[in-house]
This record gives sequence, structure tokens and C-alpha cells, in this order.
Amino acid sequence: MTNTVNKPTNQKAPTGSMLVRMVIMLLLVFVVIGLIFGFQTFKGIMIKKFMASMGDQPQTVGTYTVAPASWQDQLVATGSLRALRGADLSLEIAGIVDTINFESGADVRAGQTLVTLKPNDDPAKLQQLQAVATLDEITLKRDQQQFAAQAVSQATLDTDLANLKSARAQVAAQQALINEKILKAPFAGRLGIRQIDQGQYLSSGTAIVTLQELDPIVVDFYVPQQSLAQLKVGEPVSAAIDTYPGQAFKGNITSINAKVDTASRNIQVRASFHNADHRLLPGMYANVSIDSGTPHNELTVPQTAITYNPYGDTVFIVSQQGVDAKGQPKLVAQQRFVTVGDTRGDQVSVTKGLKAGEVVVSAGQMKLHNGSPVVINNQLLPTNDANPTPPNS
Repeated sequence: MTNTVNKPTNQKAPTGSMLVRMVIMLLLVFVVIGLIFGFQTFKGIMIKKFMASMGDQPQTVGTYTVAPASWQDQLVATGSLRALRGADLSLEIAGIVDTINFESGADVRAGQTLVTLKPNDDPAKLQQLQAVATLDEITLKRDQQQFAAQAVSQATLDTDLANLKSARAQVAAQQALINEKILKAPFAGRLGIRQIDQGQYLSSGTAIVTLQELDPIVVDFYVPQQSLAQLKVGEPVSAAIDTYPGQAFKGNITSINAKVDTASRNIQVRASFHNADHRLLPGMYANVSIDSGTPHNELTVPQTAITYNPYGDTVFIVSQQGVDAKGQPKLVAQQRFVTVGDTRGDQVSVTKGLKAGEVVVSAGQMKLHNGSPVVINNQLLPTNDANPTPPNS
């Protein structure tokens, strides 16, 4: 039997110096982790303090004191200008242009000849038919004398009269054919730009030039059917056109359509304007306004004071809440919902949410929130004009 002897392994127990190094290392790790967490906590505290100090900084704003103002309700619409009489002139017969008797943009009188086509043999045919008509007239007169002497029958006179009428009708038809080759102004007005040239072949219906009667000129516009009761013929109308900024053209309602458009439930209205200087041209668009009802007082504010939102329109009210450390009034902005009405120039009426004498922010409200401290500086404010005039007008 063999005896097995266990030999001791060659391992040493950790010494005291090794334990000290391990403890120091662990302490250093804990210190580093503590510093990291401490720095993050310190940074968060400082950011909060900074944001809090920023939120408390007074914001400079412009203000407006709410006050009642005389307000005239208006119906506003967009319309199109058109001539009282206007037409694109053309000939109803084809041919080659022989003469052009007008200049582009000229004023013409009614009946003035503008264009003629080459007559070809039409005048000769007219003379031939006129000769036949003259002969038939002579024959009728001679037979009438013979009939008085009972030399011819009544049937002969009837035949002569029919021949004369037929010849005269052919003369009139040939004359009408000649006239179809002559274009005359159907009414007085101003011509547009010539679209043809001499010697050009024209098909029937080819546009030659436009003719527009410019004085007076009319504006057609549409208003909702619920506004019909506020309109009547002869009522004054004001029109603004961007071609002439800052100017208002005065006119009167001349007609109201006899039916309402079933698709839009709007009704067409026409107003007439004097246009002796021919500044207004057909095809322009105009912003039309009609005074409705009698003037009354409304609370108004500049349109810049209103913040429009899908969930409701708001303003910022400036009120005093105590005094600051220096004994100065402490002004604070509070947001409030309002109900707005019609607009007029730079102004808007407020029907609900404001009282006379309250101070609203009209400039700088984008940087405000409820409770923001404010400082008022009204040296430079947005315009607040009921009838603003552009600076380049």
C-alpha cells in the first residue's frame, strides 16, 4: 500500500502594504465618483439659479391705454373694375386688311371708321345691281302710264313692282356685304393696342383692338346675403386700389343683382365711379368699403396688441403689484383672453375682455409670460391709425 503525502502549495498571504494600497485605491475611486456627482449637482443648482434670475429680469415693452373711440361699421369686399361699355372689336367676314385708320391707345368717337378690308369687285357688283334697280323703276313708271291709257294689264304692273322690289333688295344685300368689310367704333371710348397689320389676312372673328368706355367705370363685387339688408341703390361707396396707395375713390351703388348665387350665397353688387382722368382701367381689382349703420363708440386697441391663437385671442394687461426695493412701482404683465370685432386700418375693436383705462402691451409681448415684470418705454410704438397712409404715397 502506497502512502500519498500532500505537499504544501507555494502561496503567500497578502502582506500589510498590499492591503494599504487597496484601501487607498478604493478611497480614490469613491472620491472621484463623489466629485463627479457633486459637480453635476452643483451645475444643476447654478443653472436653476441663472434661469430664475433671467426670468425675473424686467422686459421693456410699449403700451397703449384702452379708450372708447368713434367706430363706423363697414362692409368690406374685393371687386373688379370693368368698363360700363367695352368690347373686343372684330369683323364678321374674312378678308385682307386694306386700311387702318387708328392709333393704339387713341380716343375715338362713335361711328368712326377704324379698319377696312379690300373690297375686291364688291363695288362693281353694287353698281350693276343699282343699274338693274334703276331700269326696273323706269319700266314701272312707263307701264303705269300705259295702264292709265288701258294699254297694259294690272298683272304687268304687279310684275314690274315685284321686279323693282327684288332689285332694290339685292342692292341692299350687296351694300350690307360691303359694310361688313368696314369696322366702325360702336361707341365712344379709348382703344387698346392694335393686334393686326395692313395687308394681313383676317379670318372672321379675329380680334382687332379692344374699345373701352372709361368714364364712368364700374366695380363689381360680392357681399354675403346677410348683408343685403344694409345695401341700397345710391349708397356711397369707397374704393382703394394698390396702384394709387393712400387714395380713396368715391362712387355710388348703381345696381344690386336680382338673385343670390346658390353656390356661395353671395349677391353681386355694382358701383359706378367717375373716371374723367382715365386712371382706373378695366381689369383692376379694388378693395371696396361701404359704411353700414350709424357711428358708435367701441373700445379699440392697435392690432399689434392682439396675439391670435387657435384656442383664443389674447392680450397682456400691465398692472401695478406693489413696489420694488427702490420704492418704484412694480409693473407686471398678465395674459387675458379677449373677443375681437372688426378691424379698421391699424386698429381692431374689442367687444369683450377689456375695460376703458386698462393698459395693454402693444409692442414686445412675444417675450412675456404671466407674471413677467415689465418696464414701459413708449418712445417708439407701432402705428395706431384708423386710416393709415403708406409713407411712399
